Amino acid sequence: MKTALILNGPNLNLLGTREPTVYGSQTLADVEKLCAQACASHGFALDFRQSNHEGQLVDWLHEAGRVHAAGTLAGVILNAGAYTHTSVALFDAIKGTGITLIELHISNVFAREAFRHHSYISPAAKAVMCGFGVNGYAMAVGGLAGMQTGA
Repeated sequence: MKTALILNGPNLNLLGTREPTVYGSQTLADVEKLCAQACASHGFALDFRQSNHEGQLVDWLHEAGRVHAAGTLAGVILNAGAYTHTSVALFDAIKGTGITLIELHISNVFAREAFRHHSYISPAAKAVMCGFGVNGYAMAVGGLAGMQTGA
């Protein structure tokens, strides 16, 4: 069974209380349950993590590269939060590992502040999803499953 690694960046631990009009009222624990259900329905094991620290996310992407090379990683779904718009280090880690990665955002970043319209991650991502709320996570798991089968 392959694993779907879902990484969450800074401030996503505040889901449910941080700007609920933008991010909704579901917590990160609720999102993890949603992802577990989606992974189970697509035959994936789930590895779900969150960090407010850029270096930790880079280390996890490096780890994902090793797991990918071993053939047991379906791919990574990354909600990098604000690091999307600032982190060349995350871009380099994605490119350097050769992992399949879906960039994910809960809100429609293009309907928000102008600085959120640019992503350093998108050029290294296989796909980008935004604006579906937390349901985007389950949709991204489905997308990852489709990438495995070529559908």
